[in-house]
Amino acid sequence: MDKEYVVQRDEGFWVGDTRVSLDSIIHAFLSGQTAESIAQSFPVLTLEQVYGAITFYLANRKSVDTHLAMTESAYEEMRRISRESDPMFYQKFSEAIRHKRVIGQ
Repeated sequence: MDKEYVVQRDEGFWVGDTRVSLDSIIHAFLSGQTAESIAQSFPVLTLEQVYGAITFYLANRKSVDTHLAMTESAYEEMRRISRESDPMFYQKFSEAIRHKRVIGQ
């Protein structure tokens, strides 16, 4: 019986019928995490599903990499628009993060 480890829906790739995006699995995989550690990070997934997702990626690397690049580009554009729409908020946010880092040291 064939299993479908990755499905395409809502303009994205998802691990089976879960809400875990293939993007999440692939970013972890490309950063050097093992399938076992990825499965521990996503308790809703089985180790088999993680391996299935990685296998899907390796078999469809070009199209998935294109999708990842488009997703990253869209995210950066939304981030830029958000920062431009409320620069004071982001200035205060950055200051709060810097302050927390100084206090936490």
